[in-house]
Amino acid sequence: MLLGVVAPAHADKIRDLVQVAGVRSNQLIGYGLVVGLDGSGDQTTQAPFTTQSLENMLQQFGITVPASARPQLKNAAAVMVTADLPPFAKPGQTIDVTVASIGNAKSIRGGQLLMAPLRGADGNVYAVAQGSVVVGGISAQGKSGSSVQVNISASGRIPNGASVERVVASSFAGGGDLMLNLNTADFTTAARIATAINHAYGAGTAQPVDGGTVSVRGPQDPAQKVAWLGAIQNLDVQPGDAPARIVVNSRTGTVVIGSDVRVSAAAVAHGAIQVTISEQAQVSQPAPFSRGGQTAIVPSSSVQVSEEGAHMFKFGPGVSLDTIVRAVNQVGATPSDLISILQALKQAGALHADLVVI
Repeated sequence: MLLGVVAPAHADKIRDLVQVAGVRSNQLIGYGLVVGLDGSGDQTTQAPFTTQSLENMLQQFGITVPASARPQLKNAAAVMVTADLPPFAKPGQTIDVTVASIGNAKSIRGGQLLMAPLRGADGNVYAVAQGSVVVGGISAQGKSGSSVQVNISASGRIPNGASVERVVASSFAGGGDLMLNLNTADFTTAARIATAINHAYGAGTAQPVDGGTVSVRGPQDPAQKVAWLGAIQNLDVQPGDAPARIVVNSRTGTVVIGSDVRVSAAAVAHGAIQVTISEQAQVSQPAPFSRGGQTAIVPSSSVQVSEEGAHMFKFGPGVSLDTIVRAVNQVGATPSDLISILQALKQAGALHADLVVI
């Protein structure tokens, strides 16, 4: 008797494959002032809006700046404040904010953000930000002009720096079916999600709408809907196979090859041509006792073209990822060479995968 052990298929939780329609974060943006800088703020001659913002703020406290006065601020900087409002956020809860200079401030390290309202796309204020800015970068400059900089010191974050003031309406508490949107559209995955939900809660509970959405019929009571959706998200589903794809970053030379990439029978020859140009100046002297002769510099160029021995390797039909990588490494091809080889194989019709260049 022979006993075979079958390895279990890889399965993911539904929560890792889908997002519930209507349950999303919202972007917030606002304008504010960072004060308390150690002389590294905006130069008001080049950023007059910083002075204008400060004057408008002082007027709210009953302080009027004379029109003839031209304050030269060094400890203040105009900034933009951004944040993501998570779903179901309630008034009084705090969220993180990012602060970035929009003027010519050298650094906002150690600054204090004054109260800045954060607005949504509809123009309403949903949060108010204020607090001390935490900057991860640092910069220093000497009197001679030499400077050093590590990371960026003109932007930073304020952990829990904004307080939520308004609730964003969500369709989750309303009636109707719930829509589960797949993170990566795939017909096989959508069908398997619907099958797993119907197997657990009865036929007709879930229905795939298309390759990216699954419609689920649930209870109308919001309290029951929360517990019911939490149980659905914990169901195990084996996602569909990822498409055969090769991603190439031509700027960094990074090449990522999927495990399902296959190559038809093909022969590849790849060689490198090197062109060397050297310039060497030569001096031309006039003949002895010649009249009107002058010493002249004559350029002399030397051009050499050399071609390294071209390496040829052959792919058999249905070659896998391991064979491709092994063959390329044996001929010593660089990432740039590999990109050229993959593009040529795609044009020849021998590469059975999507070639994505970013």
